[in-house]
Amino acid sequence: MSPKGQQPPPGVRQPWDGRLNADDRHGVPRPAAGKAGTGHLVAPPGGAVAVGSFALDGGEWFDSHAHGAHQLAWAPHGVLAVRARGRTWVLPSTVALWIPAGTEHSTGATSAALLRSLYFWPDRCPIAWREPQVVPVPGLLRELIDHLAQGPDALAEEARRRAESVVLDLLRPVSVTTVRAPMPADPRARRVARALRADPADNRTLAEWGTVVGAAGRTLARAFVSETGMTFGQWRTQLRLQAAMPLLAGGATVSAVARRVGYGSPSAFVAAFRRGVGVPPGTYFAP
Repeated sequence: MSPKGQQPPPGVRQPWDGRLNADDRHGVPRPAAGKAGTGHLVAPPGGAVAVGSFALDGGEWFDSHAHGAHQLAWAPHGVLAVRARGRTWVLPSTVALWIPAGTEHSTGATSAALLRSLYFWPDRCPIAWREPQVVPVPGLLRELIDHLAQGPDALAEEARRRAESVVLDLLRPVSVTTVRAPMPADPRARRVARALRADPADNRTLAEWGTVVGAAGRTLARAFVSETGMTFGQWRTQLRLQAAMPLLAGGATVSAVARRVGYGSPSAFVAAFRRGVGVPPGTYFAP
């Protein structure tokens, strides 16, 4: 959160204004001050689940923060991204991310999105996942989330309790791997990394990049291994998959995305995606 009295940088929204509702003893605050009318929180007294809804512009992020409640971050419209524990998850509307209570994270949108977050009081929640988990959002779960997002007077207490129970029954993690391409610290390797982030399809070798940044190819190779934990080839694959995620989530075809991020054929891209993520793109982004 930005220091008191200072404004966050452009495109970064402070996560909360610090005021708590009467039932927010587990750390689910009111929406942050920001664009008027873009956020609200439904947290009925006695409920086990609160639902927050926030409109985000493409490229807009909440600053890094943590909650005392477990969070399920989901976007019925648009594409979310969540950064936590050195990883980045890109979330189309087909999946959500479970964020355990106390986990420092930052949430943003790769395109204009509606962030709909569920907050679960730990003392009333049977789920105790200690790591962030990707969770599929089938049609029934989507409808139940919308059901609970209604105003606090829209549902009787018993009806809300039944809906909350079914939501918990539907949460099942899916085995996928996060895509990560950390930036190297070496200034020359970092120049290469930044150039490839701008154009993932650039196929130049490290020796060719060396003539651009003034370093031997072997020097750059050592920098990538020691500072990212990956060889240059592994890192570039991760970067390409990371660049592909929002494009696929936005509806681009596999063929178009494969070309955009540097693959010679759709089949080569699908194979790389399956190896890197754990499932093919058609499964991850299935409606």
